[in-house]
Amino acid sequence: MALKIFKIGILSFLFLLIVGISTFVTLSLFLNLEEPVVVPHLINKDIVYSLSILTDLGLNTKVKGSEYSENVQENHVLFQDPAPGVEIKKGRDVRVIISKGAKSLLMPNLTGMSIQLAQITMEENDLHEKNLSRAYSAKLKEDEIISQFPAPGEKIQRGVGVNLLISTGNRGVPRKMPELNELSVESAVYLIETSNLVLGKIESSFDPDRLKNIVIAQKPLPGHRIIEGSRIDFVINRKTLNKTDKNLNLRSGGYFFKYKAEYGYLKKHIKVTLNCFGMLTDIYDSFIEPGKEIWLLIPSETADLLLYENDNLVLTRVLPVP
Repeated sequence: MALKIFKIGILSFLFLLIVGISTFVTLSLFLNLEEPVVVPHLINKDIVYSLSILTDLGLNTKVKGSEYSENVQENHVLFQDPAPGVEIKKGRDVRVIISKGAKSLLMPNLTGMSIQLAQITMEENDLHEKNLSRAYSAKLKEDEIISQFPAPGEKIQRGVGVNLLISTGNRGVPRKMPELNELSVESAVYLIETSNLVLGKIESSFDPDRLKNIVIAQKPLPGHRIIEGSRIDFVINRKTLNKTDKNLNLRSGGYFFKYKAEYGYLKKHIKVTLNCFGMLTDIYDSFIEPGKEIWLLIPSETADLLLYENDNLVLTRVLPVP
């Protein structure tokens, strides 16, 4: 009985061995039937073009990194493995290193650009800000580049820092600070704007012995020497407002509403609409610079205020009766 079991075991082993050998031979023959692919020459070729060629050949592209090169331009293949002409099977990987371009370059001209555009240009050339200084300029607008170091056209290495002198705009014409005390809010705002000054912070403080809704304090003080574009703050005579509402009634005849556009690179299209008893009225429709603040005088009637930025509704507010 034991001998019979032993013989059966031997036969089973031989059967499995024959099946295994047959499978191996069959797979080997199948694999050998697949035609090899010749690795193309990719050096100095654009990476997008190289990726397309390898994909068409049934090969995989593996980017192993990027390096500076004086001889191979940016975004072109600097190195490949396997080498050109080597035969490999489809589905194999071809490893490449991409050139970042020359380590040295000519310093781009940033003068006259806005600081935002200059930052983008520096980033594209692997440069960064080092020291920023500001000065008045009669020719350049605020936040435009007056001068730079290294100078335009100078040969530099990527990765270096750039010193920038940025314009704060025209120094402005000297003026004497006008008298705002005892003026109504509307008159004070009108005088500030027509004097080429900038409306600053408006606060409230109540003195029962003085007329309501008039200016009772200002900064700078009347008669002080100022320049065009200076910020003017003042205080009006009225009871302290609810701190939860930053755009409340400033006088018995209406409201002051302020809105500041977010910072960015492009102008913002701002439109302010009032919905008063079902009638829609546009009270402001214009493009403003990023970061600019607008002030609007709103009539005292109950109304819904709708503010659109680039045609998107970003703010709604119910204006109370004063």
